[in-house]
Amino acid sequence: MHNTKDNTSRWGELVEQLHSRLDVLVDLFMARVQEIPEYAGNRVGLAELRDTARETFRRLVDGLRDKELQQSGRNGDRDSLMRFSSELGTKRARAGISPDALISAVRLDFGILWDDLLLIADPEDAMLLTSRVDRVWRVVDEFATHTHSSYSAERVRMAQEASNIRREFIARLFSKSELSADTISQAAAALVTDPDARFSIVAASGEAASQLRAIAAQGPQSSQRLFVHEFGGSAYVFWALGRTAGGAQPGGSGYLPAGIAGIPCGYVEGFSGLRALPSAARTAERLALLLHPSDRGPLTAADAWARLAKQQLQDAGLDLWADLDSSLSPCRGGERERLEETVRHFLSTGNITTTAQSLFCHRNTILNRLNRFQDLTGIDLTVPSQAARLVVAWA
Repeated sequence: MHNTKDNTSRWGELVEQLHSRLDVLVDLFMARVQEIPEYAGNRVGLAELRDTARETFRRLVDGLRDKELQQSGRNGDRDSLMRFSSELGTKRARAGISPDALISAVRLDFGILWDDLLLIADPEDAMLLTSRVDRVWRVVDEFATHTHSSYSAERVRMAQEASNIRREFIARLFSKSELSADTISQAAAALVTDPDARFSIVAASGEAASQLRAIAAQGPQSSQRLFVHEFGGSAYVFWALGRTAGGAQPGGSGYLPAGIAGIPCGYVEGFSGLRALPSAARTAERLALLLHPSDRGPLTAADAWARLAKQQLQDAGLDLWADLDSSLSPCRGGERERLEETVRHFLSTGNITTTAQSLFCHRNTILNRLNRFQDLTGIDLTVPSQAARLVVAWA
C-alpha cells in the first residue's frame, strides 16, 4: 500500500502517462462520438472535432494534477479549462448541436479518461484510483456543466439575435406601401415563411393590443407562427395560411389562432402575399377603430362594411343618420320604435312573411308599416341602393 507521499507521486506519474497518451484518448473519443447522430452528420468538421478533443483532454488531464503541482505553474489551470469550456459551448450552439447531443459528447470524456487510467495503472494502484475517482468525476463534471451553461447562454443570445432580425424585417414590411422584391425576399427568409402564401392579420390598441401580444408571446399552438409588430400604441399580429395557388391552406382563410377569436380587433383574412401586408395592416387598423363596446371578437370588412361606409360619408360631411332622424320626427306614441323594429327585421331577412312571424304580426301589418316608413323617409326598402342607405345610417 502506498503512503500519502507515495500516492501523490504515483498519481503524478499516472497523470503524466495520460498526457503522453493524448492521441489515444482522442482516437477513442472520435470513434465513440460518431455514434451520436448529430456528430456523425458532420455538423462539426472532423478536423475541428479532433482538435477540440485534443485540447479538451489536455486541459482535463491538467485538471487532474494534485493542487501542489497545479500551483507550481506546471501546464494549465482551472481558469484555462473554464475559458475553453465557454468557447466550446458557444461553438456547439452556433453549429446547431442539440443540448442532449452536446452533453452526450462531453460526458464521454469521463469514461475515456477512467478506462485509460485503469489500463495504465498497476494492480497495486487500486486503492489510489479509488481515492481519486471523485476528482476525475468532479473535473469532468465541472467542465461539462460549464460547457452546457455557456451553450445555453449562447442559445439565448442566438434567439435574441433572430428575434431582433425578425423585428427589423417586419418593421420594413410595415414601413413601406410599395415593397421591393428584395425586401420581400429578405423578409420572407428572416421569417422562414413563403412570401407568396396567403396571410391574415389582426390589429388592436389598448387592452386588446395587450391581449394580442400575450397570445403571440405564447408561441404557435399549431403549424402557424405568429408575427408581431407594434407601432403607435397598436399591436398587429399576422400569420401565414398557405400558398395562394396549388398549396395547402391550413384551416382555410378564416383560420384564427387560439385565443384571438375572443379579442375585439380589426381582422383582414386571407390576403395574398407579403406584398399586400401594408395595405391589409391599414385596413385592419381602420376596422379596429370601428369596434363597438358590444363587439366581442375580430371585426372583418364583411361584418363592418356599413360602419366603414358611414365613417367615410361622415368624413365627407354627409350624415345619413341626421337625415333619417329628422324624417322620423313626426312619429308619436311609440310609432317610431315599431317602425324601426319592423324595418330592421325586414332588412335582416328581406322577407315579409318571415318578418311578420318574427314580430308576431299579420303580413298586412308589416306592409302597412313599411309603406308608412317609406312615406316618412322616402326610402323604398325594395330598392337595394335605397335600403343600403338605411343600413349605413343605422350601422
